[in-house]
Amino acid sequence: MTAKYAIGIDLGTTNSVLAYVPLGVEGGKVEVLPLPQLVAAATVEPRNLLPSFLYQGTTDEAAAGSFDLGGRKKPEHAVGAYAQRQAADSPMRTVTSAKSWLCVNRVDRREPILPWGAPADVPKVSPVEASKRYLEHLIWAWKQAFPKAPIGDQEVVLTVPASFDAGARELTREAALAAGLPESFVLLEEPQAALYAWLAEVGEKWRRRLKLGDRLLVCDVGGGTTDFTLIEVAEEGGGLALKRVAVGDHTLVGGDNMDLALAHQLRGAFASKGTELDPWQSVALWHACRTAKEALLIPDAPAKHPVTILGRGRKLIGGTVSVDLERTTAAALLMDGFFPECALTDAPARRRVSGFKEIGLPFEADTAVTRHLAAFLTAHGAAEPGTRPTHVLFNGGVFKAAALRDRLLEVMAGWFGGGESVRSLEATPDLDFAVAKGAAYYATAKQGKGVRIRGGTARGYYVGIESAGPAIPGAPRPLRALCVVPIGMEEGTEADVPGDEIGLVVGEPAQFRFFSSTTRRDDRPGALLTAWSEGELAETDSLEAHLPASGKGKAKEEYVPVRFRSKITELGMLELWCVATNSEQKWKLEFSVREEAEGSSG
Repeated sequence: MTAKYAIGIDLGTTNSVLAYVPLGVEGGKVEVLPLPQLVAAATVEPRNLLPSFLYQGTTDEAAAGSFDLGGRKKPEHAVGAYAQRQAADSPMRTVTSAKSWLCVNRVDRREPILPWGAPADVPKVSPVEASKRYLEHLIWAWKQAFPKAPIGDQEVVLTVPASFDAGARELTREAALAAGLPESFVLLEEPQAALYAWLAEVGEKWRRRLKLGDRLLVCDVGGGTTDFTLIEVAEEGGGLALKRVAVGDHTLVGGDNMDLALAHQLRGAFASKGTELDPWQSVALWHACRTAKEALLIPDAPAKHPVTILGRGRKLIGGTVSVDLERTTAAALLMDGFFPECALTDAPARRRVSGFKEIGLPFEADTAVTRHLAAFLTAHGAAEPGTRPTHVLFNGGVFKAAALRDRLLEVMAGWFGGGESVRSLEATPDLDFAVAKGAAYYATAKQGKGVRIRGGTARGYYVGIESAGPAIPGAPRPLRALCVVPIGMEEGTEADVPGDEIGLVVGEPAQFRFFSSTTRRDDRPGALLTAWSEGELAETDSLEAHLPASGKGKAKEEYVPVRFRSKITELGMLELWCVATNSEQKWKLEFSVREEAEGSSG
């Protein structure tokens, strides 16, 4: 069936959005779909934003139909505005930051681990399952609005952080397919989507606002993460084209950290009123500070905003405790704590207060977005004349505050000589919707109806090769890293990896280790690294696989000599083929995090 709509979905850490545009309609405008959701028990209202929160209700709440959206089934959970409110009232029953957990490879992201640290009597879900439930709600809302246009028949684009590696993308894809998105849906990096939203607004005028050689920095600071992307204005076919040249690492600094900083500031104010906050109230305060922050950073904001939490003492059961957060206090704390003045040569601090660390989300030790930006520009050679940014496009809810946009421009002006050295592109009217709108625009651009950003994969990928040699008691064999996908390899292409034969373990369980890099731009397929600097390579998800041996007429081999063939699919997923050099056999290792990789021989 021919698609009637192009749909863009922003599966955000804090909020999710669905935008759409009719196909085949001249001058069709990208619209945001209102999303019906619970705003209170048994109360449904449409909102343009679906908060990415999942509340695991009690048995009594489910039996009473408290989370019913109008269907026959009585669900046991709620997502959206009501779940976000419950994050303050019942934090141990509320899943937050599921998207950030998708890229934490120290835990099994298919196991029910969220809400993290919740008591044993609270039902838990995996990060993949939580993401699936958010997407299911978006799909349900689409069906309510367009019952004659099933989402499975439309052109769908789902966004992910540019810093997501192949493992996190695979998990996102798995959640999307399980929720009901079509097999043909496409993943798009969020900073690119933000730029597409700007392109949709200015149209062909972009060619007059940017010139050949310009470099655009997309600075995206959302609720849970900070993402940096560099896009270059290049020449293609005699005209101007856009090419993504660098992306940053996944940096867990964002609006959530700011809320926590404000909560820490207010603990003293509550203490002065005789209220020492317990752990439950501390989490509630964190979420309550989000509302205060958003109210105090808008234009014409009030001088102060009350922050209220439920009381817990015997005299306060059923009551509340409240303190005022001053606008000047909040602005100073966020400016100095997250956007401080710094030098371009400064690096983020990586301090540790103990050799033991609680397992959880790997939040950055240094909250200074400016220092993370300085490190990103330096790592990608963008600190020198001719390679540094000429323009910046702001994205993410944090930059709805003009004061924070202005501070970042001031810091960058100090790095590059002041004046108008780095110019800001006009922001989209509402940064909450830019990514979803840009994704919908990209779906039309794929059909030749708009400009596309080129660049291929943002990371290079490497496989770990155990070196040969005599064993040493107590010492592992040295590991080398073989480049199988270079940075910039285009989607839908494949390459034979040159080099010596590699022994592939077959007939028994084996672990396959993978690494990635966003900085080693000169490595080509077949490059074998025997050593690398700290930060150059990051180990990503490993594969536990039992690849079948042939066993045809002879003893099964322990190793089979192979060479690699790599492929980047249209979805941006990595397939690594191990092709035997002594037979017609081949095995495929899909870059996923399944407990048992799909090994196929042919």
